[in-house]
Amino acid sequence: MESDVQQALKAFTGRFCDAWHEAHGSWPQSEALYGVPSPCIISTLQDRIIWQPQPFDADGDLSAVERAMDIVLQADIHAFYTTQYAGDMTASWNGEALTLLQTWSDEDFRRVQENLIGHLVTQKRLKLCPTLFIATRDDEMEVVSLCNLTGEVMVEKLGTRQRSVIAPSLGDFLSRLEPCV
Repeated sequence: MESDVQQALKAFTGRFCDAWHEAHGSWPQSEALYGVPSPCIISTLQDRIIWQPQPFDADGDLSAVERAMDIVLQADIHAFYTTQYAGDMTASWNGEALTLLQTWSDEDFRRVQENLIGHLVTQKRLKLCPTLFIATRDDEMEVVSLCNLTGEVMVEKLGTRQRSVIAPSLGDFLSRLEPCV
C-alpha cells in the first residue's frame, strides 16, 4: 500500500507533467539532463531530452545514510526519494519558487545519498537538529528540508540556525505544491 507521501508525490508529478504538456505540448524537457543516462528519457533532441517519470525499481532505500550517520530516518524521506525516477521539477509554494529534487537514475540515487550524508555531517558538526533536503530555492543558501525529528517541512538557511516551518508534513507539503513550467 502506498504511503500518503508516495501518493502526494505522484499526484504532484502528474500535475507538473500536465502543466508542461499544456504549456509546451510535450512531456517535460531538460537541457541540464542532456547526455545523462536515465530510465526517464523518452526522446533525445539536439540539445535537450524529453522525459517522463518512471517507477523506482532499484533495490534499496536510504538505509546507507542511516548506517553512515547512525540514525533512523523518517519513513517519509525514504518514500520521497524511492517512489520514482524523475527530473527535478520547478514549483511554487505560497508564491515562492523552488525546485523539487528527484532521483534521476540509480547512479543519481547514490549521489543523493552521499549529499544527504554530507548535509547531516555538517548539521552534526554545527549541533543542529537533523534535516534532509527535498528542494532548492532561488537563494542557493536556502533549501526546503524535512525535519528528521518532527516530520515537518521547513525552509532552512544552510550553515545557520535559521529555520522556519512551512508545512506540518511532507504529504501536506506535496499536496499543496503548485507546478511552475
